[in-house]
Amino acid sequence: MSHNITVLGLESSCDDTAAAVVRRKDGDSNGGEVLSSIVWGQEGLHAAFGGVVPEIAARAHAERLDLCVEQALEQAGLALAEVDAIAVTAGPGLIGGVISGVMCAKGLSIGSGKPLVGVNHLAGHALTPRMTDGVEYPYLMLLVSGGHCQFLGVLGPDQFTRMGGTIDDAPGEAFDKTAKLLGLGYPGGPLIEEEAKNGDPKRFRFPRPLLDRPDLDMSFSGLKTALRRARDTLVAEKGGLTVQDRADLCASFQQAVADTLAEKTRRACIAFGKPLETPVLAVAGGVAANSLIRAALQDVAAKEGFQFLAPPLKYCTDNGAMIAWAGLERFAGGEFDDLTLSARPRWPLDKAAAPMLGSGKKGAKA
Repeated sequence: MSHNITVLGLESSCDDTAAAVVRRKDGDSNGGEVLSSIVWGQEGLHAAFGGVVPEIAARAHAERLDLCVEQALEQAGLALAEVDAIAVTAGPGLIGGVISGVMCAKGLSIGSGKPLVGVNHLAGHALTPRMTDGVEYPYLMLLVSGGHCQFLGVLGPDQFTRMGGTIDDAPGEAFDKTAKLLGLGYPGGPLIEEEAKNGDPKRFRFPRPLLDRPDLDMSFSGLKTALRRARDTLVAEKGGLTVQDRADLCASFQQAVADTLAEKTRRACIAFGKPLETPVLAVAGGVAANSLIRAALQDVAAKEGFQFLAPPLKYCTDNGAMIAWAGLERFAGGEFDDLTLSARPRWPLDKAAAPMLGSGKKGAKA
């Protein structure tokens, strides 16, 4: 293609309804230009339940997607006819939300005659450093979010090698569940980080799961259980938790997560090697916003001779720009989909890797 490529992207895999317009200029290897990015969160709809309710999320997506797209195009100063393709998250995710996005994108594609590009949500996160910083292939990616935690070798737009990942709860999920156990609310990550500022991270010696194993797999379910037991012991002894107890529990939990991710990341850097003179360790996902975890990963990267890169926070959490960019990379390579594109609740990036979380009729979970 010999012209600028402009793509509209839609994201609705969990509890954020998002649309964005991204452009890459012909011959420009320094990333993409985000012309607009609209994200409508749903925290207010799910806060009372302590987590995302799939049915509520799906209904909200169905009601908001067209308005979100309209706002994204308006902010970009473009009409739908002026984009080159329409990208959409086709999985993995909560199936009701994914269906809402795919159906909306199909309608836009039919109405405008523009090509449809299905995008793996995880690829959106993994390719974000190319959009924001023009990172060259290959690079090492730690994807750490509410629903996913994986080390990936990113080799191309559709080429990913999974080096390891969580065998149960993702860190973000563990943060949310821990916040619920401590009565802090939802979403848990920012609330725990705030509480931890006044806490003692050494008061409770929580486990650092799977560090006794040489591989890159992780587990955070047992860490959450250890915190619950510590909480129950305090409640039994005192009849409740003091403000300091809660802060110390949060600080100790957060430190355990940071220590685990740092050590596994150190091993991942060694395993990845140095295909470039200065290899890149990139991190994306909502948990990357945690300042303690980010600092620990930066320290590891520096010690192992890697350039550390974390996209701006607004592109670490779920957003339409990352989907537009991942779709743009596929479309620029001559790939797109037709109206048989289906929503997928499960969609591993590395199709050759053995399932980490088991399989079912709908395929490998991760």
